[in-house]
Amino acid sequence: MSIHTLIDDLIDREGDYVDHPADRGGATRWGITTAVARANGYHGAIRTLPRAVAAAIYESVYWRQPGLDRIATRAPALAAELFDTGVNMGTATAILFLQRALNALNRGQSDYPDLALDAAIGARTLAALDAFLARRGGAGEGVLVKAVDALQGERYLSLAERRPANEAFLYGWLAGRIA
Repeated sequence: MSIHTLIDDLIDREGDYVDHPADRGGATRWGITTAVARANGYHGAIRTLPRAVAAAIYESVYWRQPGLDRIATRAPALAAELFDTGVNMGTATAILFLQRALNALNRGQSDYPDLALDAAIGARTLAALDAFLARRGGAGEGVLVKAVDALQGERYLSLAERRPANEAFLYGWLAGRIA
């Protein structure tokens, strides 16, 4: 699946303009907050953010900058999951989920060394991913996707437990973001 298809699907899920009173991120359009739009050069009203501008932000900030394009050449389903997780929780969190999963799945470092949890897709993270996929074959990618989903689900539950206002979003998070 291409990044453009992923972005189109994401924008369709996120919807048009939303300003939910319990959302600490404030008003969004196409899932882009005012703060993210401003940080990326858009200065109009968030209510009128063009879809094409949102798509460009998603590709730049949530796909290319964190290096998910490099993950996609190795494991496209994993890259798609990390993209969606990164949009909702931040790219650093998504990459930390991947690094934690790779560390837990390296069989006591017999397949590859543990990674520093640095939230960066660098040479060591890519080497660990390559080693994991070589060792586990085609099923390995699916296992990594499940691990990221599990960490994401736990985080959603924790967010709702810590801040009851987040319960307004929990069902949608679990239904729409966890495979």
